[in-house]
Amino acid sequence: MSFPTFDLNLLLALNAVLTEGSVVKAASRLHVTPSAISNALARLRILLGDPLVTKKGRGIVPTPRALELAPLLAKALRELHDALQSGIVQMAGTTRRFSIALSDAAQIDVLPRIAVLLAKEMPHARLRAVGIDSLVPLGGLAGPEVDVVLGPEQGEGEIRSEPLCDQAAVLICRRNHPALARKGTRRTVVGLRHVAIEMAPGHGLRDLAGLAFQRAGVLRDVAISVPTFSAAAAVVASTDLVATVPERFYAAVGRSMRLRTLPLPIPELRIATNLCWHSRTQSDLLCTAFRNIVRHAAGA
Repeated sequence: MSFPTFDLNLLLALNAVLTEGSVVKAASRLHVTPSAISNALARLRILLGDPLVTKKGRGIVPTPRALELAPLLAKALRELHDALQSGIVQMAGTTRRFSIALSDAAQIDVLPRIAVLLAKEMPHARLRAVGIDSLVPLGGLAGPEVDVVLGPEQGEGEIRSEPLCDQAAVLICRRNHPALARKGTRRTVVGLRHVAIEMAPGHGLRDLAGLAFQRAGVLRDVAISVPTFSAAAAVVASTDLVATVPERFYAAVGRSMRLRTLPLPIPELRIATNLCWHSRTQSDLLCTAFRNIVRHAAGA
C-alpha cells in the first residue's frame, strides 16, 4: 500500500459505514450520495485486499478484517479530530507574541490588514513589527526575535522563502515638478537627480532601483540616500529630486503628500514580495497559522 497517495476520505467512508451499519445512512452522515460511498468501498477493497462488508437485507455485515479495523479507525479519527480542535482552541486563546520584519512601505500597505486578520483569528495574540533594516542586528530569522520576514528573498541555509506577489515600481516627484510641465517623457527624466532607498546596505537588502538602472545602462545621479521609502517620499515632496518606490506605497501616500509620477527611464521594474521564515518554526502550529495570516494579507 502506498500511503503518500492514500485517500484518507476512503477511511472516513468506511468508518461511517461501520458506525451506521448502512451505506445509505453513511452517505447521509457524510452528505454525499450512496454511490459515492459504494465507490469508496470498492476502492478500499482493492487497496486492502478484503471485501470489508457484505450485504444482508437492507444492511451490511462487516468482515473479520473490517471488525479488526473498526476500533482502530474510530480511535485514529477521534484523535485527529481532537488534535484539530485543540489547534483551533490554541489559536483562539493564545497570547503568544509574533514578530514580523517588513519595510516601511509594507508597514503602510500590508500591516493594517495583518492586524485585522490577527485580531479575528488570534484575538489575544500580540504582534511586534520591526523595520526590515532591524533584521540583521536582531539576529536574523535564525535568532529568536523575528518569526517572519516580508520583503526580499532570504532563501539561504535553513531559511525558507516563498514568493507572494509583486508590483510595479513608479518614479515619484512633487506635484509641481518642472518635468511635469515638459509632459514628463522618458527623455526628460533621464537627467533628474534621485533619492536612493538603501535598507541595511551591505546585508543583502539591496537598492533594487539602482540595480535596475545599472542593468538598463541608464546613469542614475543619486543626490541623497535614505533608509526608508517614507523618508524618500518626504524628501521628494520638498525638492526637485525623484525616487523609485512601490506602486502600492505611492497609492497609499501619494495624494496626502502631493506627489505625482513620471515615467521610469528604464524597462518596467517589478518589486517582488517574499514570505520568509526559518525551518525551526516550520512545524509549529501557531507560527504556521501566523504565516497564513501574512499570506492572505499580502495577497489582498
